[in-house]
Amino acid sequence: MPLLVPPAPAPALRSVLTALGSPTAVREVRTPALSSLPGPFEPELPLPVHVLDDITTPAGPPQVRLTGWRFMLRDGNRTVAAAEARLTADGWAFSHFSEGPYVASAELALRQAESLPSAYQPRLLSIPELYMVALWLHGDPAADAAEGGIEAGDLLVPLAPAPPGIAAHHPHPAADLLPVLTHRLTSAPLLGTPA
Repeated sequence: MPLLVPPAPAPALRSVLTALGSPTAVREVRTPALSSLPGPFEPELPLPVHVLDDITTPAGPPQVRLTGWRFMLRDGNRTVAAAEARLTADGWAFSHFSEGPYVASAELALRQAESLPSAYQPRLLSIPELYMVALWLHGDPAADAAEGGIEAGDLLVPLAPAPPGIAAHHPHPAADLLPVLTHRLTSAPLLGTPA
């Protein structure tokens, strides 16, 4: 079934378009594709970016918070980078351009997710404690993309590079993967402590 990509807030898209229209913003970034290709670059596939701050909290379901919207930047028929808008106290503002393995991995995960039998709303989930990013396939495709938490029926697809022992590009039920990630954090020895 097709993924139901939620619309990004108009101010978030405008901030990215403004940055793309700024020769200074595009030329001074450390993304070779944006500084070497003539463009124009088209922002597509807006994905809400949620952060799971404390995966080891034992009480209740994991808490996530919306931090931004990431847009895939296309040059013709290929994705070359990503642009992110962040929510600030003054509203949506351009944050940064990026390229590298997570951009290509996210695009691959989205293509794979389109072949799943159920409809999902795609989101990105950042788990800073594990230096991990996953495509979060939310089971309610009509939900408000800025709201809600991870539900048992949701799928998480770790993006490459994934932490050791976690299969990248394999959809895991959230109810199965989150306990594995929590166990990994709570059982890891402290640096300098004998294992």
